[in-house]
Amino acid sequence: MAQKPNIPKGTRDFGPQEMARRNYIFNTIRQVYALYGFQQIETPAMENLSTLMGKYGEEGDKLLFKILNSGDFLRGIGEEDLKNGATGKLASQLCEKGLRYDLTVPFARYVVQHRDELTLPFRRYQIQPVWRADRPQKGRYREFYQCDADVVGSDSLINEVELMQIVDTVFNRFGIRVCIKINNRKILTGIAEMIGEADRIVDITVAIDKLDKIGLEKVNEELRANGLSEDAIQKLQPIINLSGTNQEKMATMRQALAQSEIGLKGIDEVEFVLNHLSGLSSQVELDLTLARGLNYYTGCIFEVKALDVQIGSITGGGRYDNLTGIFGMPGISGVGISFGADRIYDVLNQLELYPEEVTTATQILFINFGEKETEYCLPILSDLRAAGIRAEIYPDAAKMKKQMQYANVKAVPFVALVGENEMSAGMVTLKNMTTGEQQMVPAAELLSHL
Repeated sequence: MAQKPNIPKGTRDFGPQEMARRNYIFNTIRQVYALYGFQQIETPAMENLSTLMGKYGEEGDKLLFKILNSGDFLRGIGEEDLKNGATGKLASQLCEKGLRYDLTVPFARYVVQHRDELTLPFRRYQIQPVWRADRPQKGRYREFYQCDADVVGSDSLINEVELMQIVDTVFNRFGIRVCIKINNRKILTGIAEMIGEADRIVDITVAIDKLDKIGLEKVNEELRANGLSEDAIQKLQPIINLSGTNQEKMATMRQALAQSEIGLKGIDEVEFVLNHLSGLSSQVELDLTLARGLNYYTGCIFEVKALDVQIGSITGGGRYDNLTGIFGMPGISGVGISFGADRIYDVLNQLELYPEEVTTATQILFINFGEKETEYCLPILSDLRAAGIRAEIYPDAAKMKKQMQYANVKAVPFVALVGENEMSAGMVTLKNMTTGEQQMVPAAELLSHL
C-alpha cells in the first residue's frame, strides 16, 4: 500500500470547522483594526534576502527560510566552496530570495517603495502567513499567521496608547483574560549604561528576554558566556527581580537611572502611556525583563500573555524609529503590534470560547426524496439564501439514514423534509436536530421559524 503523504513539521492542515474558527479570529481582529482607522495591505510571501537579512539580529537571520535560485543555481560556485562547506558564502550565492520572517520588515520596504503614494501618518493592517526555520514545539510553528497593525510617520505616544486599547478590545471580544506587559528599549539601554556595559545592550536584551523560558540561572550563564563581568551581572539582579506596582517600579527605576538621559526618557514614555490608558479591563504590567529580542525596536515594547493557558506570548510589538532608514528613508518613525493568530486559536480551543454560531456552517439541510421534491425545494432554498440563511439540499436521493447522518456530522441545527403531503399543502416539515421536535410550517413562513 502506498505511503500516506504528509506535511512538513511545524505546519498544519485546517479543515472546515477549523477554518470557521480561524476566520472568526481574523474577522474579529479585522473589525477592531477598522474601528481605529487602519487600512489593509498585502505583500508577497517571498522577499529579496537583501530586504530581510540583518533586520532581526544574528539569531533571527538563522531562522530565515531561504529559497534556491531557479535554474542552474550552482552556476558560479567553485569546487573549493563546495568541499569546504562554506555555508554562509554558499547561501548568499545560491539564494537571492527568502520567505518573510514577519510582516514588519516587508511593511517598512513597502513604505519606502511606495512613499510617493502614501499620506502620512499611514495606518495599515496586514493579515498574512510568515515562516521561521524554528524547532517546532507546543505553540511554536514554522508557518503561522500574523495580524499586524502599524502606524508610520508619527512620533506621538497616543499611537502606543491606541494600540494597547486595540489589544484590550480584541481580547475582550474573544473572552480571553490577558496581561499586557510593557517596557521600553530606552530603559534597557539606560540599565546597560548603569551596570557599565553600554556596548553590550544586544547581548543583555537577548539574554533577559529568555527569562520566562530558561530561568534566571541560565540567563546569568548566558550573560557570562557573552563576556559580561560578574560585577555587572550582580548589578543587574535587583532590576530583573524588581517587584511592586507599576508606580513603585517607575519610582525605583527613576532613581536607579538618574544619571542616564536615555533611561529617563524611556521612563517618561512608559509613564505617558500608562497615564493615558483608562477603562481597560486587561491587566497592564511594567516588566523590566521584557526585551523583545528584535534589534529594530527603539521605544515602548509590548507583549501579551494569556492568564488561563500555559503558552508563549500571543501578541507583541513596539516602536521602531530607525527601520525605514535601513531602506534609505531616514526620519520615519513607526509603532505596531502583531497578534499571533495560531496561538490565539490554540487558547480559544483550550478554553472553549468560540460562539456556537461560528462553527455552524449549514443552518438548514433539505432532505432529497426525489426529482419532484427537489424541484419544489429549490425555490425555497433560493429564498432562504437571499435572506442570508446558509441552506443546502442533499444532492442525491440517498437513503434517509445516510442523509440524516450527513446532517449530524455537519452539526446542522435544522432539517427540512418535503414529501407528497407537504407539496400538496404548500408546507415543509421542519425538524429541530437538537430537540428532535418536528412541525409542519407553510413554506412562505419557513424563514421566520429559522
